[in-house]
Amino acid sequence: MGALLEVKNLGISFGGLRAVDRFNITIQQKQLYGLIGPNGAGKTTVFNLLTGVYEPTDGVILLNGQKLVNMNPAKINQAGIARTFQNIRLFQNMTVLDNVKIAMHNQSHYHLLEGIFRLPNYFKEEAKMDQRALELLAVFDLDKEYKTLASNLPYGKQRKLEIARALATNPKLLLLDEPAAGMNPQETDELMKTIRFVRDHFGISILLIEHDMKLVTGICEEITVLNFGTELAHGTPEVVLNDPRVIKAYLGE
Repeated sequence: MGALLEVKNLGISFGGLRAVDRFNITIQQKQLYGLIGPNGAGKTTVFNLLTGVYEPTDGVILLNGQKLVNMNPAKINQAGIARTFQNIRLFQNMTVLDNVKIAMHNQSHYHLLEGIFRLPNYFKEEAKMDQRALELLAVFDLDKEYKTLASNLPYGKQRKLEIARALATNPKLLLLDEPAAGMNPQETDELMKTIRFVRDHFGISILLIEHDMKLVTGICEEITVLNFGTELAHGTPEVVLNDPRVIKAYLGE
């Protein structure tokens, strides 16, 4: 099978600032890939480029051979890329179930009038979405809390709910932006198992930004290191994290 994602010479400038320059990455089908680097290295900017939040100044993004440059975020999501955010962005005043269902808006098969007048097809389609949403929540052990408001979930469960919502869009590639941020060691260990399960169960590729090196080395098969918007190193975790340039970028002289 060919590569799922190919990014070639991707770059963006904000005025006179070159935030990302000649960034390249190739992610294979069902691969767990890490993107790491010091704060301000350009990692989240890369995510924003891949998901259409920013329009690249130059470069090419291919998903299964389809060009994604100049697509808006909704179209890119439909093409097969979903993401979570460094700062959790749930609908806090909606239930756990509805947070997942809202990501299925492109998968409902009833018309506006059927929804307004509550015709039989509306209830049939809603029941299907309820069932699938509960199945996704069960993966993260959240199905028993489906009526709970998202704001009332503990922090770690909010992180999981955000991943469940992203998976509801049926992605081929899932982007996780610092999923372990704010978690204690026990929660991080559980998250590692969850990420592996998601990759295997849903058969998708995962690209994650993370500062927790235990998580990165524990699940990532390949890593790219960014520094000042350019690639500093890439390879297996063992090779990359023993690279003197990487150690210097993180720890200084």
